[in-house]
Amino acid sequence: MISYLDYTCPYSRKLFQTLHPAITSLVTQKYSTTLRLIFRQQIQPWHPSSTLCHEAALAVLRLAPTEFWEYSAALFERQTEFFDASVVGEGRNETYGRLVRLAEERVGVDGGEMMALLRIAEGGRRGGVE
Repeated sequence: MISYLDYTCPYSRKLFQTLHPAITSLVTQKYSTTLRLIFRQQIQPWHPSSTLCHEAALAVLRLAPTEFWEYSAALFERQTEFFDASVVGEGRNETYGRLVRLAEERVGVDGGEMMALLRIAEGGRRGGVE
């Protein structure tokens, strides 16, 4: 089963919060060998701050793959904190910091490791990509 979702889209939130609890338990209990859940990240251009949320989710996937779905649930629960109006006054690294704190609190990811994957370095030889 494939879901195309955007972390800052209210419709994606409704879909995720409706389907995820029911489908996840059904798959793990009854269909673990025949059904896979696939989360396709669908960043919508009218939700530009969503890019940061999706990058954070990928960082969690890299550091703690089993916690991806739980972190996704946390992002949807607190999505209004990452709407454009909520992040417009802060820098990218500040928003990453809030996303990292959410991951630390919710799924126990090492914040330093996660921030190292996300942080945009100031200056640098390659435009901040180190």
